[in-house]
Amino acid sequence: MSNVVGLVLPFFGLILLGFITAKITRQKLDALGWMNTFIIYVALPALFFNLLSKTPVEQLAQWRFVVGATFGTYIVFSLMFVIAVVRSRGDVAESTIKGLAAAYGNIGYMGPGLALLAFGEEAVVPVALVFCFDNTLHFIIAPLMMALSGRDEPHQSPAQLVFSVVKRVILHPFILATIVGISAAALQVQPPAPIQTLLNYLANAAAPCALFAMGVTLALRPVKRVPSDMVFIVAIKLLVHPLIVYVLLSWLGNFPPVWFYSGVLLAALPTATNVFVIAQQYGVWVERASASVLITTTASVLTVTALLYAMTNGLIPPDLFP
Repeated sequence: MSNVVGLVLPFFGLILLGFITAKITRQKLDALGWMNTFIIYVALPALFFNLLSKTPVEQLAQWRFVVGATFGTYIVFSLMFVIAVVRSRGDVAESTIKGLAAAYGNIGYMGPGLALLAFGEEAVVPVALVFCFDNTLHFIIAPLMMALSGRDEPHQSPAQLVFSVVKRVILHPFILATIVGISAAALQVQPPAPIQTLLNYLANAAAPCALFAMGVTLALRPVKRVPSDMVFIVAIKLLVHPLIVYVLLSWLGNFPPVWFYSGVLLAALPTATNVFVIAQQYGVWVERASASVLITTTASVLTVTALLYAMTNGLIPPDLFP
């Protein structure tokens, strides 16, 4: 148990430090802008490139793993969406944000750092695959469902909607870094030593900066209203999502234990702050989307710690159907 506590304490400790610092200094949330820019556009892409460029290409063609992880995420979104539609009597836009709150985990900020700390560099490929395909799924679902609900402003034609989705997917800095890293691995190209040193500096800064920024964000978006749907969101995001991915990955194939555990761990992460950004973009369920991020993140201290303990102590077999 001490090993798991030693693993998660620095990790969640960085979030707590960001939270406390924000409460003490009382800076505006806008002050975090350049930090987020550094994390999203520079540091995390450098981390993805660094690790993927050294990965054997054959490890990147695990389509059964992609199907298991991403289809599991889609099932979770659909489950929460249906529950929300029934409870809201047909509000598609609001139900979309609730579905994303239950399915869109913090695989960008928390995922790489925690998986690499827990399972080592072997986790980078499954983490990158989950990130790319889960984000592609979310980038498609959000504008599509908002278009169906009539909330997309300005209204877009089907062609404009498709172009917008493709553009967001292809030009996302994490996905660009993944493409460049895979290309470098395929061509067996490595950057010159000075550039590699720079990339190392940036990659080492990625996780600490991302977690600190997350803590600041949580502190500056106080919870004023806890929606009645929150019990469903917390349970589905932190318990049902990893369980579904666990069953699907076991059913679809014999993956290396690190791949299996990485996929389940990423599914168990709390709601991503991007859900709040999407809610704000469309003006739907904004305050309560912020609450879902804070509440699931707080609860994940217990659930993620318990999951890591079970994984590292052999309490969860890396395949239900050996």
